[in-house]
Amino acid sequence: MTTEVQHSDITHHYLRAKKKFPNVWCAGCGNGIVMGALIRAIDKLGLDKDNVAIVSGIGCSSRMPVYMDFNTLHTAHGRALAFATGVKMAKPSMKVIVITGDGDALAIGGNHFIHACRRNIDITTILVNNRIYGMTGGQFSPTTTGGAIATTAPYGNYEKQFDVVNLATAAGASYVARGTVYHVQQLEKLIEGGITKKGFALIEAVSNCHTYYGRLNREGDAVAMISWMKEHAMPIQAAAKLPPEKMVGKFVTGLIHETNATEFCEEYDKLVERLAAKEAGK
Repeated sequence: MTTEVQHSDITHHYLRAKKKFPNVWCAGCGNGIVMGALIRAIDKLGLDKDNVAIVSGIGCSSRMPVYMDFNTLHTAHGRALAFATGVKMAKPSMKVIVITGDGDALAIGGNHFIHACRRNIDITTILVNNRIYGMTGGQFSPTTTGGAIATTAPYGNYEKQFDVVNLATAAGASYVARGTVYHVQQLEKLIEGGITKKGFALIEAVSNCHTYYGRLNREGDAVAMISWMKEHAMPIQAAAKLPPEKMVGKFVTGLIHETNATEFCEEYDKLVERLAAKEAGK
């Protein structure tokens, strides 16, 4: 049995293959690559399916939990982190993973995103960033590149874009990383690191939407867009050795930020214990 077949068997073990396929994604979409990386990370960590909850909002990437055989919640647009916070508070021992897109997390769900980072609640969030609203017709999102064309920006997007990892770091997340759908093995390791980290973990997965973003901005098909990631991604260790002019047009990948900080559920439990002791007169 080849290594490729073994990997395929692992992936299919965690899919609702007989119930929910074929999927809705366009051929060549990076969402399947991200889902495979997540499944292999979970398998490598040896997590019990019944102790994993995967939550999403609405969007192309947010269809991911529908296809995976875990405890899953497909919730309202932008509200995945709000639902996930409830799950984590009710079941602190459960591994809670959120799948979201750039529009879902940073526009409609922007408020939930920054406050989940600030609370440092023990949730792993995988933000698939394809720089556009793919499912709803190609509208520009908070990560759409300046000047890029979208169906709601036919003359070019004039708004500044969010830097996802800088936003999460500034808001208080404990683990912040960026990978791409080209660098699959790195992405898998970053997701694994986020799941094992205590506190809020954000993994930005740079992906492609060739159907809308690529077509509207003449960036080519899926192969061309994923090849662009290969040429423009720079590991953080290598980037640190380069002068600023060598980084023009590049973006950094790897573990960007990591710190140890108090976690929300643990602090909440301490508060409950303290108030219970006070009520009991201790």
